[in-house]
Amino acid sequence: MSHELIQFKKQHELGEILSLTFKFLRQNYKAAGKIFIKIVGPAFLLLIAAATYYAWSSIGTSFFSTSGIEGSDFLISFGLMMLAYMLYVSTMTGTVYHIILSYIYHQGEIISSEVTAGMKADFGKLLLLTLISWLLIFAGMILFIIPGIYLFVPLSLTTAILVFRREGVMESISQAFRLIKENWWMTFATLLCIGIIVYLISLVFQLPFIIYIFFRAFTVASEGSAADPGEMLGTGYVILNIFTSTIQYLIYSITPIGVAFVYFNLNEKQNFTGTYESIQNLGNNN
Repeated sequence: MSHELIQFKKQHELGEILSLTFKFLRQNYKAAGKIFIKIVGPAFLLLIAAATYYAWSSIGTSFFSTSGIEGSDFLISFGLMMLAYMLYVSTMTGTVYHIILSYIYHQGEIISSEVTAGMKADFGKLLLLTLISWLLIFAGMILFIIPGIYLFVPLSLTTAILVFRREGVMESISQAFRLIKENWWMTFATLLCIGIIVYLISLVFQLPFIIYIFFRAFTVASEGSAADPGEMLGTGYVILNIFTSTIQYLIYSITPIGVAFVYFNLNEKQNFTGTYESIQNLGNNN
C-alpha cells in the first residue's frame, strides 16, 4: 500500500510539525526500524549495559559518597554511561536524519545502503558535533542557566544541518545560529512542545518504576529501616530502571523527526529551497 508523500521542504505550522512527525513514524517504522536496528543497535546495547552498571553502582552511593571504592565505582559507572549515551545520541540522530534524507531524495523510498554509507562518512563528525554541543550547553547552564537554554535551541539543529546540508562541524554550528535568527522564540516553543509530547509518552512507561519506588519507600519506612538506601531500592529498582530507560531511549528517537521538520521549516523561511525545487520540477515536467 502506497502512502502519501510527506513534504519536508516546505513551511509548516506547529500543529503540522507535530502531526507530520507521527505520520512519518507510522508510515515508515518498518523500513526505518530495520535500518535503525542495524546501525544503532550496537550503540544501544552498549548504552543499556552501561546503564545497568550505573544502576547497580548507584544504589546507596552518590557523587558525595566518601566510602572510597563504592564512590569511585559510582563515578566510573556514571562516566561510562555518559560516554555510551553520547555515542547513542550521535548514532541515533545521525541515522534518523540520513533515513529522512534518503526518503526525500527518493520520493518516499528509504535506501538502506545509502543510510549506512552516509553514517560511515559522517560518524566522526556527528560524534564531535554532539560533544561540542553538549559542552557549550553545559557551560551555558553553569552561567545562570539562561545562556544554556538560549544555546540549546540553535545547537539542537546542528546535526540536522550537518546531514542535510553536508556541512562540517564548525560550519553546522555557525549555520544553526544564522538559521534561528529572528526565529528563536518560535523554534524554542516548537522544540518544547516536541519535548513535552515525547516525555509524556515515555512517562506512561515510567509508571511501574514510580509506583515501585513509592511502594518500597513506604514499606521500608514502616519497618523503620529507611537508613539503608540499598535496602529500600534493591534488585527490583535495577530491573525496572533498566526497563524504563530502554523504552525512553527508544522513544527519544521520535525527537529528531520533529527537529527535521523544524529545520526545513526555518530553512524554507530563509532560503525558499523547497519552493525553488518545486518551480524547477514544474518546468522540467512541462
